[in-house]
Amino acid sequence: MADMASARAYEEEVNGGERFKFGENWTQFLNVIDEYRIEQAVDSLKKMLELETMEGMSFLDIGSGSGLFSLAARRLGAKVLSFDYDPKSVACTAELKRRYFENDKAWQIGNGSVLDRDYLNTLGMFDIVYSWGVLHHTGAMWTALDNVAYNVALNGKLFIALYNDQGRASKIWWLVKKTYVALPKYLRWLVLVPGYVSLWGPVTIRDFVFFRPFRTWLTYKNNRGMSPHRDVVDWIGGFPFEVSKPEQIFDFYKNRSFKLTKLKTCAGKHGCNQFVFQRNN
Repeated sequence: MADMASARAYEEEVNGGERFKFGENWTQFLNVIDEYRIEQAVDSLKKMLELETMEGMSFLDIGSGSGLFSLAARRLGAKVLSFDYDPKSVACTAELKRRYFENDKAWQIGNGSVLDRDYLNTLGMFDIVYSWGVLHHTGAMWTALDNVAYNVALNGKLFIALYNDQGRASKIWWLVKKTYVALPKYLRWLVLVPGYVSLWGPVTIRDFVFFRPFRTWLTYKNNRGMSPHRDVVDWIGGFPFEVSKPEQIFDFYKNRSFKLTKLKTCAGKHGCNQFVFQRNN
């Protein structure tokens, strides 16, 4: 029932011009996934969570997207539960499981919303709760941030990444993203082309100035595994869109008995600040 209700709600939001289809981007990503990207994902989990193995641990991937980091956690030995609000993202995660852990009972996949507390309650508590670049796309970020806290076991870790608040620039990006998802598909290039110029124009000019045309584009490695084009589409279209300052997130979880153990900021630029919290009681 939760799967069907989530799928219906998702389609209503997409059709109403209120939500970007992230799953379509992740479907394209499956065509380029390789051992290098998988190992990068494994290494990033190990570094941020400060561990070498997840043997005997449970891992909840909220907004699993492509399923890459669920796969990474499973490779590290965790028992994994992945879910996403976007049906195509759920399908991507299922396809990745089929390729690497087919018929594995230690990796379960579902369709649900992080805003649905009843659904989250059915999942239980986990040693690691992971949600990278997801909660700010729910349309109710602070509710989502509160909800995920209840799935973290005592002494467990919460690893989240959230868009940085750039003030006026973030307000402009909100308008860009909202315009993109509200437009018919055949008109979205009107937003995408200026977005390309804004995001890639300066670095492309620099590459030409230093006699290395398109070098940055050709050697680009997004930390989520996306190609340059898919990364641009993901950023331009990523709506709903909310932002936060690192100190807001720190205070929010401090008041909920969580201790910050790791922080990696985007140095005030557009992008995500990454946090790892540990639940104390």
